[in-house]
Amino acid sequence: MSFKPTPADGKARFSAAVIEGISIPLGATEDDALNSAVKKMKRSGLINTESLHFRLYKKSVDARHKKDIRLVYSVICSSVSGAAVFREDRLRAAGFKPYSAPSLDISPERDGVSRPTKLAHRPLVVGMGPAGLFCAYVLAKNGYAPLLIDRGGDVSDRVDAVEKFVSCGMLDTECNVQFGAGGAGTFSDGKLLTRISDPRCAYVMETLVKFGAPEDITLLAKPHVGTDVLRVVVQNMLDSIENLGGTLMYRTRLEGISRTDAGFAVATSRGKLAAGAVVLAIGNAARDTFKMLLEGNFVVEPKPISVGARIEHLREDIDIAVYGDNHGHPQLGAAEYHLSDTTLERGVYTFCMCPGGEVMAAASEEGGVVVNGMSYRARDGKNSNSAVAVSVGVDDIESVNGSKVLGAIELQRKIERAAFAAGGGDYCVPVQTVGDFLSGDGRTARTMPTRVQPSYRGGEHFSLAPMSEVLPEFVIKNLAAGLRSFDRKLKGFASPDAVLSAAETRTSSPVRIMRGENLCAVGNAGVYPCGEGAGYAGGITSAAVDGIKVAQAIMRTYNPSDLR
Repeated sequence: MSFKPTPADGKARFSAAVIEGISIPLGATEDDALNSAVKKMKRSGLINTESLHFRLYKKSVDARHKKDIRLVYSVICSSVSGAAVFREDRLRAAGFKPYSAPSLDISPERDGVSRPTKLAHRPLVVGMGPAGLFCAYVLAKNGYAPLLIDRGGDVSDRVDAVEKFVSCGMLDTECNVQFGAGGAGTFSDGKLLTRISDPRCAYVMETLVKFGAPEDITLLAKPHVGTDVLRVVVQNMLDSIENLGGTLMYRTRLEGISRTDAGFAVATSRGKLAAGAVVLAIGNAARDTFKMLLEGNFVVEPKPISVGARIEHLREDIDIAVYGDNHGHPQLGAAEYHLSDTTLERGVYTFCMCPGGEVMAAASEEGGVVVNGMSYRARDGKNSNSAVAVSVGVDDIESVNGSKVLGAIELQRKIERAAFAAGGGDYCVPVQTVGDFLSGDGRTARTMPTRVQPSYRGGEHFSLAPMSEVLPEFVIKNLAAGLRSFDRKLKGFASPDAVLSAAETRTSSPVRIMRGENLCAVGNAGVYPCGEGAGYAGGITSAAVDGIKVAQAIMRTYNPSDLR
């Protein structure tokens, strides 16, 4: 995949241009934005606008001035004939940018010199999160008939298991918020915002729309799908993989990988599987798999993590804080925020903000309490929530059996077990009002939630407990400083009646499974660490992009197997 090359002299010609900064007031329409773009192009004098087609490209909200909130658009204008009518230097002089659509044909990239080896067996993709899904989908589209496994269940099985856990506290350690079709993102807000710049991102968005996501995800600067819609998209993608010749195996846990003359023998909870190549898209909660790889011939390194708690406010309070008197306007929806402070002793930031969402019971191991955030497409719940996380460096981690990888996992597990104990058992969540937390350095919890009621497990399974019983002292100290800092940036963030729920420990993978330039695991040709769990992504879109990269790497190296 590539963009059209741009000569260094700036005289390259393009058939399309981007007009940025089209700012219109609330109440104006998309047609108003397009008309404004037409007028800008006319004023430039570059070209007769009657020969151009105008379409919306990106949309965002500028809420810096609450009394004058603006909708900000970028518009693509393109030559109706398809001719290259814009010269780059003249476009830039007029304040516009040249535009070339990325090629979205994901197919084997061959260099014309090497002769790919035929796989003895089909490729095996371990994990059905975004990385595994997109890797398997691209392989299936190109005739590789992948075998796709996950330790958890299909979408329906997962929904049933999660609902049983939420209502009754019956945890299925193999099928839950972390494990199963779609990965942890299936029970999230479904955010698609990414900071990576890669033409594969457009392919990810178009594929999600193809399988049922709303078309506005290709337009919005901060796109989201919502858990209810994402479940449909995931199932449709899995059905397509199967229709293209792939095979799906649920409730199938990876237990070992050994090399054979013809590829790999992969041990699973449902017996041995033969594979020509293995993709490890295992997610960031697969602690037993991390341990297995660490004990095997894999180079696994610890990486920085972050831990903290979920904070909940009334959605209306956040809407007012962000949008002022314009809150509730139909063109705005539920307000979002992203806050960070890197001036403190440790970095503190909000993560996975869920407008109008709920705090999820996200444990995957017995005797631990884990929280995460989830929103439906409408984002119309009573509360809004986000993680408030404190950075933990590798130097902060104590080794276990000489390994900081095991030490990072043990730190997460220790916090989760402390949360279980502080909540009183039965997977109740420990909660503390922000007022108590800030007035008592996290050590007192005497005030019951009032205006803001915890949403974890329907709001019926929580216990008052100090965050100091759950989180390390350095986390408590920086969490308090972060809350005060964020309150200065977003009025009311540290409101005394806001509620903290712990523990937030799964913000990212604690490990990186090292791989080379060919994307194979170091010392393990044919095995491809992939996605967030392997340490190469940080969200749905970037994980999906990494899955596509790995699929392309496999297709560069191997031809499809004759076996199915």
